[in-house]
Amino acid sequence: MIDEFAKANLHERLRRDREALLWKLDGLSAYDVRRPLTVTGTNLLGLVKHVAGVEARYLGEVFDRPSPEPLPRWQDHDGSDLWAAEEETGGQIIESYRRAWEHSDATIDELALDAPGHVPWWPEPYCDTNLFAVLVHVLGETNRHAGHADILREGIDGRTGMRPEREMRIDEDARTAYRARIEQAARSAASGEA
Repeated sequence: MIDEFAKANLHERLRRDREALLWKLDGLSAYDVRRPLTVTGTNLLGLVKHVAGVEARYLGEVFDRPSPEPLPRWQDHDGSDLWAAEEETGGQIIESYRRAWEHSDATIDELALDAPGHVPWWPEPYCDTNLFAVLVHVLGETNRHAGHADILREGIDGRTGMRPEREMRIDEDARTAYRARIEQAARSAASGEA
């Protein structure tokens, strides 16, 4: 009984975090979703593309359920899953992510939490695993990258939150005062260090 509860709970959280990640692209220009926003080139559309590949691999290949879409081999990883090439549209990447969801959801629905899987890129003895461990891993990856997207989006236009209905309307004066208060605390603490 706990297995079904745990599976349903993890799956629902994964669905929530997928939507949160995609929401971070809403209303932005093609340039803003693609442009590198960190020194390592992290960008919003690249995060979506990357997480689509993570789901396809972990909730597909690991359980001998290959993705219906072609994926580069892990050994050939060159970072191209972290940004959108000129010929790739945002719509194509988002739809690819949604198709990865469908494939992942089918895996989650059809397999028991203790269903065996093999992750060849994980070290021994962890490479032989099960759906529960992989689902927790994918949830962690999705949540981590949704957090990255949250910070990137805040840097673009100040929007924050997990979904539109939970977004706080921004009081710019209050935000500026709050940030100044934190800056002052940091400066005071730094001046007191020996």
